[in-house]
Amino acid sequence: MSFHPLDPLTGPEFTKAAAVLAREHGVGAGWRFASIELLEPAKAAIAEFEATGVAPERRARLVVLHRAQNHTWVAVVSLHTDALLEWGQVVGVQANFTVDEWEEADAALRAHPEVVAALAKRGIDDLENVFIDTWTYGDAVIPDVYRGLRLGWADVWVRSGAGANPYAGPVSGLHFVIDVNTMNLLEIEDTFAVDPPSVMGEYVPHLVPERIRTASTRPPLKPLDIVQPEGPSFSVDGNLVQWQNWSLRVGFNYREGMTLHRVTYTDAGRERPIANRLSFAEMVVPYRDPSVDHFRRTAFDIGEWGLGFMTTSLELGCDCLGEIRYLDAVLHNSAGEPYSIPNAFCIHEEDNAVLWKHVDHDGGAEVRRMRRLVVSFHVTVANYEYLVYWRFYQDGNIECEVRATGIMVVTHLEPGQPHPNGTLVDERTYAPFHQHFIVARMDLDIDGPANTVYRSETRIEPIDAANPLGLALTQQNTPIETEGFDDFDWNTQRAWKVVNEQTLNGLGTPVSYKLVPGGAIPSFFHPEAPALTRAQVIGHTVWVTPNDDAQRWPCGEFVNQSGVDHGLPEWIQAGRAVRDTDVVLWYTFGIHHITRPEEWPVMPADIVSFWLKPVGFFDRNPSLDVEPSAAHCAPGMEHGGMADHPHEHSSHEHSTDEHSTDEHSTDAPATEPRRTA
Repeated sequence: MSFHPLDPLTGPEFTKAAAVLAREHGVGAGWRFASIELLEPAKAAIAEFEATGVAPERRARLVVLHRAQNHTWVAVVSLHTDALLEWGQVVGVQANFTVDEWEEADAALRAHPEVVAALAKRGIDDLENVFIDTWTYGDAVIPDVYRGLRLGWADVWVRSGAGANPYAGPVSGLHFVIDVNTMNLLEIEDTFAVDPPSVMGEYVPHLVPERIRTASTRPPLKPLDIVQPEGPSFSVDGNLVQWQNWSLRVGFNYREGMTLHRVTYTDAGRERPIANRLSFAEMVVPYRDPSVDHFRRTAFDIGEWGLGFMTTSLELGCDCLGEIRYLDAVLHNSAGEPYSIPNAFCIHEEDNAVLWKHVDHDGGAEVRRMRRLVVSFHVTVANYEYLVYWRFYQDGNIECEVRATGIMVVTHLEPGQPHPNGTLVDERTYAPFHQHFIVARMDLDIDGPANTVYRSETRIEPIDAANPLGLALTQQNTPIETEGFDDFDWNTQRAWKVVNEQTLNGLGTPVSYKLVPGGAIPSFFHPEAPALTRAQVIGHTVWVTPNDDAQRWPCGEFVNQSGVDHGLPEWIQAGRAVRDTDVVLWYTFGIHHITRPEEWPVMPADIVSFWLKPVGFFDRNPSLDVEPSAAHCAPGMEHGGMADHPHEHSSHEHSTDEHSTDEHSTDAPATEPRRTA
């Protein structure tokens, strides 16, 4: 494997970085390593490395928490010289939560005698089936008596039996407040109780009642095998992925999860940059139910918890089909000790129907099938799963898709009790309305870093002598000169082009890529609502700023227990110019989740996506050179001879459907896929 300065930290590097703080400041017992990440080199240093092979100094940035003092410290460590370069306290903030704290809070609370008594009061005596889920606080809902503490509040859920779905058994009206530094119980909130209704909340096949299983009329599916007998058309060298004319690097960190770097397209032998860095910088999930069970429930899944920490291994199910290459990931626990996530990223090709086609009137036809490269990872954040797919197409398009699945939060009701802020999904059980806002941070370098973002809108021309039938449409492109925000407009089909005005295509016009918005939703918040105050990014569709390596988090770095958004709304006050410079495009998209009974007890994937499309980046259709498909597409031809050799796929992933597991599947793939470590 070839080394690159953007490669994620390795296990030994995590250990080395933690050891420097242990040596220099006694960081160990009584501390938590909230995060350790690669301090990515500047663009100029990367360019020098790619030109000369001279690697920049490899550095790690650490956020650590002193539990007894409740103080947050930030450090920078040189992994080359084993030296501490920076060390300082950040006053008045709370570091991100860690998985260890979540697990320790569950253990501490279930062992507490007052918790045991509160559960017994509800008739819950079997603690093996109790699940306690700790959430973070926003500043506006922190009780004054607990200000200054590192706080968590907890839901309680009860399984109906071993292996059953805990989220089907909410203990409504019962919540615990906990000091997460000391793991001391601060308060039991026992506000109301509801006699549990008879709920069918199971989705694991053997736990679904027989009356429902036997009522199924769905006929079985025949096998659908994705086979590439000669192997895939892409290559993986370390974290470098190359396919057709595309080249990109896969990165990873605790907060964003998978990141993509140095995305280029080779056009007529010339490697042309498109994106320097693509990632998700924040995910805000506010629940829109003011009831006692839900008024605190606003999650910052990236800033408070971290998609990296929540990344799940793709060896646990049939998540990808075809000739797959996997990449593993490495992270650390709150003691600074490294651990591995096997098969964290999936890389594979997919057929995607027709790329282009025309049938001539004389009977001639030209058809090209579409192939796309998919780079994906999955995260589990408590009850929800988020499945992230970046797709690269032969015609130069890039698609980003997110699928939300998992299990909805529900609350039980008294007979006849109204539920205006949610949908009834089971007997006396409702799922609250909520939203998922995802913020994509896109450092696009369209043929280089000197870019300008244009607002692109369709205008209706007035009826006049030149347009007597009212047919004329024109396209208006307005440069964004100063950093700030912009909003989607349905009436003009507003989109945003990132243009390199210094580079012209063969037609004499500037090259560009266009953000084609999808899943753009309004916040539906009053301007003074606390949830919007601490996440102002969700109030607008697009933000444009100059690229600044220190400005990575749109709601600020420390969003745990935050009250004000210290990110984008503060940065843009500088009024910096964004014409013909290195810009970052921030795009807010997501799901306005008005819950449905059809999403219970497990939610079919809700899908949102957006596109980055070339507009004048190429002189013509760049996929003209895609070769015709093999003869097995013709009528009467066998599919590559597979009918005669039904077992030739035995070394590949196998499933009857991309999103469901067939009768041969278990918790692991049926066969060992080929892997790249």
